[in-house]
Amino acid sequence: MATGIVTCLECGRRNRVPPSADGVPRCGNCGHPLPWITEAGDDDFADRVEQAGIPVLVDMWADWCVPCRQVSPALEQLARDRAGTLKLVKVDVDRSPKTAERFSVRAVPTLMLVRQGRVLSRRAGAAPVAALRGWVDEELGSRP
Repeated sequence: MATGIVTCLECGRRNRVPPSADGVPRCGNCGHPLPWITEAGDDDFADRVEQAGIPVLVDMWADWCVPCRQVSPALEQLARDRAGTLKLVKVDVDRSPKTAERFSVRAVPTLMLVRQGRVLSRRAGAAPVAALRGWVDEELGSRP
């Protein structure tokens, strides 16, 4: 995936955000952390997820899956709310069968929280943003 364009939530300036980078993306104008939402597949999963310097929320989804499309806005909202502290990476299981197999994905959506290459928690199924926020906060809030 090419570099994405993200609008800063603080000043409104548009910024280029690469799918992988050291640290966290920040606005070139005001320095505010930017939401980090990208895609990964079999060939770049390790670089975009396991090598990330911040926790990653991985969304294993499929284009044909209605619950996957329903939960996507909630996941993107969560990524915006936690800009600078959480990266959202979407993995299409149909285009990335090796990654889906590696993590034994049997249902979509399957969500995983990954930190430093280690899966901290996972859950299957769609949920509203409040429930997802609670899950993420519970899993990441108590960890250094």
